[in-house]
Amino acid sequence: MAISELDKIDRRILQTLQTTGNLSNLELAEKVGLSPTPCARRVKRLEADGFIRGYVALVDQDKLGLTLTAHVSVTMDRHTPERFQTFETEVQSYPEVLECCVVTGQSADYLLKVVVSDMAHYEQFLLGKLTRIAGVSGVHSSFQLRNVMAKTALPLAL
Repeated sequence: MAISELDKIDRRILQTLQTTGNLSNLELAEKVGLSPTPCARRVKRLEADGFIRGYVALVDQDKLGLTLTAHVSVTMDRHTPERFQTFETEVQSYPEVLECCVVTGQSADYLLKVVVSDMAHYEQFLLGKLTRIAGVSGVHSSFQLRNVMAKTALPLAL
């Protein structure tokens, strides 16, 4: 199913689940203006078609003691598929890395979002893990002072 095939109710279902993913089917049906059975069918179809990839709880990182967020630019020594695959496979195994993106338009090849407890933990991550990956030739870290805004919901035209 293509995005163009989603009707207004499908979009309302997606919008509602993005902001309150733990609603019961009855609550969701009421919010989007459907009876429970058709609502459940639509949700199952949206899951089967890959529009809904899963459900998560958003956890407060500060309450877990993960108070330091770093945005890390990583430069590779060679731009070969093998080097990139090695890096990507390795970095995916690190629980501290929340995001990893291949980028263009900068001197870096990758941008990472890394969450750790403190600067000592970041130093262990940087020196013990990240810079030991074959092909990493440069790392530039910027530390987040304060998070002004963070969203998980994607924009949907309703």
